[in-house]
Amino acid sequence: MPPIQPKKPFDEWNLYKKSIHHAAHVPTLFFNIREVWRCSIGINVGVEEDGKHTHFERPVLVVKKFNKDMFWGVPLTSKERTGTFFHKVEHGLVASWVILSQLKTSSSKRLVRKMGTISDQDFVEVCNKIINFIEKSKSLLNRRDFSEAEAHSDSIIASDS
Repeated sequence: MPPIQPKKPFDEWNLYKKSIHHAAHVPTLFFNIREVWRCSIGINVGVEEDGKHTHFERPVLVVKKFNKDMFWGVPLTSKERTGTFFHKVEHGLVASWVILSQLKTSSSKRLVRKMGTISDQDFVEVCNKIINFIEKSKSLLNRRDFSEAEAHSDSIIASDS
């Protein structure tokens, strides 16, 4: 029998998410790439990273700003992680690990407060790793002999880290 998972507060998150949605957008909230923000990412499903505390938030690195309302972000963790899908960065005096596999589009309404900015070098390395994941997936389309199993495997992405 699988272990019993702790109950997640989905109902509380849903109420808070509604308040974020209906809140007036703060036009003076400026955010940019390379910045780390506390972001209300919520309570999520399965292995997706959850937010914590009252506002269901966690640090997120802004990777791409589309406009004042929307961005791509990747969550950070303070727990040391190794492997293909993680990258260590520093913002201020804090070290964090970017969870590269959880790139997500978000509304800027979810941003709570700025925590810091990572270095240009760290940002380029994070972006290159994300681009590499996409390029490896895209390379499958150029092959005529890849199997259905390969199309659904992460081994191609994880093989050249």
